Amino acid sequence: MTVKFFHKFQIEKSQPPYSFLYLSPLHLRFVLKQTLLRGNTKMSRGGSASGGGAKGKKKGATFTIDCAKPVEDKIMEVASLEKFLQERIKVGGKAGALGDSVTVTREKSKIVVTSDSNFSKRYLKYLTKKYLKKNNVRDWLRVIASNKDRNVYELRYFNIAENEGEDED
Repeated sequence: MTVKFFHKFQIEKSQPPYSFLYLSPLHLRFVLKQTLLRGNTKMSRGGSASGGGAKGKKKGATFTIDCAKPVEDKIMEVASLEKFLQERIKVGGKAGALGDSVTVTREKSKIVVTSDSNFSKRYLKYLTKKYLKKNNVRDWLRVIASNKDRNVYELRYFNIAENEGEDED
Protein backbone atom coordinates (compact mmCIF):
# COMPACT_ATOMS: atom_id res chain seq x y z
CA MET A 1 0.00 0.00 0.00
CA THR A 2 1.25 3.49 -0.77
CA VAL A 3 0.55 6.43 1.51
CA LYS A 4 1.43 9.99 0.56
CA PHE A 5 2.67 12.15 3.39
CA PHE A 6 2.85 15.95 2.90
CA HIS A 7 3.31 15.35 -0.85
CA LYS A 8 7.10 15.09 -0.32
CA PHE A 9 7.56 11.56 0.93
CA GLN A 10 6.17 8.38 -0.45
CA ILE A 11 6.15 5.39 1.90
CA GLU A 12 5.66 1.87 0.65
CA LYS A 13 4.73 -0.77 3.18
CA SER A 14 4.24 -4.49 2.69
CA GLN A 15 2.83 -4.85 6.20
CA PRO A 16 -0.56 -3.44 7.23
CA PRO A 17 -0.35 0.36 7.12
CA TYR A 18 -0.37 2.49 10.20
CA SER A 19 -3.53 4.44 10.75
CA PHE A 20 -2.25 7.92 9.99
CA LEU A 21 -5.69 9.43 10.46
CA TYR A 22 -5.81 8.88 14.23
CA LEU A 23 -2.22 9.90 15.12
CA SER A 24 -1.11 13.25 16.38
CA PRO A 25 1.62 14.97 14.34
CA LEU A 26 4.20 14.31 17.07
CA HIS A 27 3.33 10.62 17.29
CA LEU A 28 3.21 10.37 13.50
CA ARG A 29 6.77 11.71 13.25
CA PHE A 30 7.92 9.20 15.89
CA VAL A 31 6.31 6.25 14.06
CA LEU A 32 7.78 7.38 10.74
CA LYS A 33 11.26 7.68 12.26
CA GLN A 34 11.05 4.23 13.89
CA THR A 35 9.95 2.51 10.69
CA LEU A 36 12.74 4.17 8.73
CA LEU A 37 15.33 3.11 11.32
CA ARG A 38 14.15 -0.48 11.05
CA GLY A 39 14.57 -0.36 7.29
CA ASN A 40 11.08 -1.64 6.57
CA THR A 41 10.17 1.21 4.25
CA LYS A 42 11.40 2.63 1.01
CA MET A 43 11.46 6.39 0.87
CA SER A 44 11.63 8.23 -2.39
CA ARG A 45 12.76 11.81 -2.18
CA GLY A 46 15.37 12.81 -4.67
CA GLY A 47 16.35 9.18 -5.26
CA SER A 48 18.07 8.69 -1.90
CA ALA A 49 16.70 6.98 1.18
CA SER A 50 19.05 8.95 3.40
CA GLY A 51 17.55 12.23 2.26
CA GLY A 52 20.61 13.71 0.59
CA GLY A 53 24.19 12.87 1.38
CA ALA A 54 27.10 12.66 -1.01
CA LYS A 55 26.21 11.10 -4.33
CA GLY A 56 28.61 9.22 -6.54
CA LYS A 57 31.17 8.43 -3.84
CA LYS A 58 32.33 4.85 -3.54
CA LYS A 59 33.98 3.57 -0.44
CA GLY A 60 37.28 1.98 -1.39
CA ALA A 61 39.42 -0.26 0.74
CA THR A 62 43.06 -1.32 0.67
CA PHE A 63 44.27 -4.30 2.67
CA THR A 64 47.76 -5.78 2.94
CA ILE A 65 48.80 -9.31 3.85
CA ASP A 66 52.38 -9.42 5.17
CA CYS A 67 53.91 -12.85 4.51
CA ALA A 68 57.53 -11.93 5.39
CA LYS A 69 58.21 -14.55 8.09
CA PRO A 70 56.91 -17.66 6.26
CA VAL A 71 58.56 -16.54 3.00
CA GLU A 72 61.95 -16.10 4.75
CA ASP A 73 61.68 -19.66 6.08
CA LYS A 74 60.56 -20.88 2.62
CA ILE A 75 57.35 -22.39 3.98
CA MET A 76 55.18 -20.70 1.35
CA GLU A 77 55.41 -18.63 -1.80
CA VAL A 78 53.72 -15.28 -2.18
CA ALA A 79 52.90 -15.94 -5.84
CA SER A 80 50.74 -18.95 -4.95
CA LEU A 81 48.77 -16.93 -2.37
CA GLU A 82 48.28 -14.14 -4.90
CA LYS A 83 46.98 -16.61 -7.49
CA PHE A 84 44.71 -18.24 -4.89
CA LEU A 85 43.16 -14.88 -3.95
CA GLN A 86 42.63 -13.91 -7.59
CA GLU A 87 40.81 -17.17 -8.24
CA ARG A 88 38.71 -17.20 -5.06
CA ILE A 89 37.64 -13.60 -4.36
CA LYS A 90 33.98 -13.22 -5.27
CA VAL A 91 32.72 -10.06 -6.94
CA GLY A 92 29.01 -9.96 -7.67
CA GLY A 93 28.64 -13.58 -6.57
CA LYS A 94 31.15 -14.90 -9.11
CA ALA A 95 34.56 -16.19 -8.05
CA GLY A 96 37.56 -15.16 -10.12
CA ALA A 97 35.78 -12.39 -12.02
CA LEU A 98 37.52 -9.47 -10.32
CA GLY A 99 37.17 -7.01 -13.19
CA ASP A 100 38.22 -3.45 -12.43
CA SER A 101 36.65 -3.30 -8.98
CA VAL A 102 39.22 -5.47 -7.12
CA THR A 103 42.96 -5.72 -7.77
CA VAL A 104 45.41 -8.14 -6.16
CA THR A 105 49.09 -7.20 -6.46
CA ARG A 106 52.34 -8.56 -5.04
CA GLU A 107 55.15 -6.45 -3.56
CA LYS A 108 58.13 -8.58 -2.45
CA SER A 109 56.66 -10.55 0.47
CA LYS A 110 53.41 -8.59 0.74
CA ILE A 111 50.10 -8.89 -1.06
CA VAL A 112 47.95 -5.79 -1.53
CA VAL A 113 44.22 -6.11 -2.20
CA THR A 114 42.60 -2.88 -3.40
CA SER A 115 38.88 -2.51 -3.91
CA ASP A 116 36.86 0.33 -5.42
CA SER A 117 33.66 -0.78 -3.73
CA ASN A 118 32.97 -2.12 -0.25
CA PHE A 119 35.19 -5.06 0.62
CA SER A 120 35.15 -7.04 3.84
CA LYS A 121 38.38 -7.32 5.78
CA ARG A 122 36.99 -10.44 7.46
CA TYR A 123 36.47 -12.07 4.03
CA LEU A 124 40.13 -11.54 3.20
CA LYS A 125 41.14 -13.16 6.50
CA TYR A 126 38.81 -16.08 5.76
CA LEU A 127 40.38 -16.66 2.34
CA THR A 128 43.92 -16.42 3.75
CA LYS A 129 43.09 -19.03 6.41
CA LYS A 130 41.58 -21.23 3.72
CA TYR A 131 44.81 -20.98 1.72
CA LEU A 132 46.88 -21.92 4.78
CA LYS A 133 44.66 -24.93 5.44
CA LYS A 134 44.91 -26.04 1.81
CA ASN A 135 48.73 -25.98 2.00
CA ASN A 136 48.80 -27.74 5.39
CA VAL A 137 50.50 -24.89 7.23
CA ARG A 138 47.47 -23.76 9.22
CA ASP A 139 48.80 -25.66 12.25
CA TRP A 140 51.90 -23.43 12.41
CA LEU A 141 50.73 -20.08 11.06
CA ARG A 142 47.97 -17.71 12.10
CA VAL A 143 46.52 -14.57 10.55
CA ILE A 144 46.70 -11.55 12.85
CA ALA A 145 45.75 -7.92 12.33
CA SER A 146 48.81 -5.75 12.87
CA ASN A 147 48.83 -3.50 15.95
CA LYS A 148 50.24 -0.57 14.01
CA ASP A 149 47.81 -0.42 11.11
CA ARG A 150 44.44 -2.15 11.16
CA ASN A 151 44.42 -2.61 7.37
CA VAL A 152 47.42 -4.95 7.53
CA TYR A 153 47.26 -8.67 8.24
CA GLU A 154 50.39 -10.56 9.26
CA LEU A 155 51.13 -14.24 9.03
CA ARG A 156 52.81 -15.21 12.30
CA TYR A 157 53.89 -18.44 13.91
CA PHE A 158 52.08 -19.82 16.91
CA ASN A 159 54.14 -19.38 20.10
CA ILE A 160 55.10 -23.00 20.70
CA ALA A 161 58.10 -22.13 22.93
CA GLU A 162 55.83 -20.74 25.65
CA ASN A 163 53.83 -23.97 25.79
CA GLU A 164 57.00 -26.11 26.07
CA GLY A 165 58.22 -24.01 29.02
CA GLU A 166 54.97 -24.64 30.89
CA ASP A 167 55.20 -28.41 30.34
CA GLU A 168 58.63 -28.61 32.02
CA ASP A 169 57.36 -27.10 35.30
